[in-house]
Amino acid sequence: MSQPLESLLDNAIQAIEQSDDLMSLEAVRVAFLGKKGEVTARLKGLGQISAAERPVVGQEINRIKLRIQKELEQRKSFISERLIADKLISDTVDVTLPGRHSQSGGLHPVTLTMNRIQKMFSKLGFDIVEGPEVEDEFHNFEALNIPVHHPARAMHDTFYFDDDRLLRTHTSPVQIRVLENQQPPVRIIAPGRVYRCDSDLTHTPMFHQVEGLMIDEQVSFSGLKGTLEHFLKLFFERDDLKTRFRPSYFPFTEPSMEADISCVMCSGSGCRVCGYTGWIEILGCGMVHPEVFRHTGVDSDIYTGYAFGLGVERMAMLRYGVNDLRLFFENDLRFLRQFS
Repeated sequence: MSQPLESLLDNAIQAIEQSDDLMSLEAVRVAFLGKKGEVTARLKGLGQISAAERPVVGQEINRIKLRIQKELEQRKSFISERLIADKLISDTVDVTLPGRHSQSGGLHPVTLTMNRIQKMFSKLGFDIVEGPEVEDEFHNFEALNIPVHHPARAMHDTFYFDDDRLLRTHTSPVQIRVLENQQPPVRIIAPGRVYRCDSDLTHTPMFHQVEGLMIDEQVSFSGLKGTLEHFLKLFFERDDLKTRFRPSYFPFTEPSMEADISCVMCSGSGCRVCGYTGWIEILGCGMVHPEVFRHTGVDSDIYTGYAFGLGVERMAMLRYGVNDLRLFFENDLRFLRQFS
């Protein structure tokens, strides 16, 4: 090896040993092995020497290059391990110090409302049952006396998968499934998610319902009214809450009614929420239609029953004074922290 190459190797090793951090080590690598480095320049200069000397000198330059690369890797490994050791020493945790405060979360207002409704009906003797969210047309429509030509079965109202499968549009199919497997008496509520092709300021494609069913001998409409009036007073914590029942139409009940309550915002005096009428529509109900009994094999000559259904988001809005349904689904922590 010629004297200049020996000197080059010595200079590189000395520079590597003097590097105390990764940045200075990288500077040494660039100075010797970079595109404009000294070793690279020697390789480019091979063309200027004789053909006889070129192989020998080329081998020596490559050997020096590999030696420098090896020294660089060893020094880099040494510096990295030293940095880790220093960090472990400086970041030692004092286990005797008090722990950091972690903010606890809370239940969503819709969940709180759902739990409250279930708890109240449980105290009234109702069992809680659940069913599939993907339903067939028989349980979602036909068994509930909703014929093929009914508007509720239109494509623009229902999420269909194929000719027979769909996302349930209400939790009433759960009632049908219970009656198929259990003889009266039956006293249940069916809470859960439901889906409809509807989206605006007051509707969302997915929302929550609680539907109730009671079937036994001598079940009457007066019993339905008494049960709902008692529940609504408990839910809104107002003994003076007024209720009224208006005739309505639902395919699976006859007679059918809609229940109103005196506005919980203005106590019935009239405001923007109740349209200045003093009343707010709160739920639908009625006596179970004999056709529903026929589909489920219940003897309508022996048994009678009532059913009701309510929207959980609507109950939550009225209970907590929320004026925009979208707040429940936008995941704004400023809104949700109010309920934790």
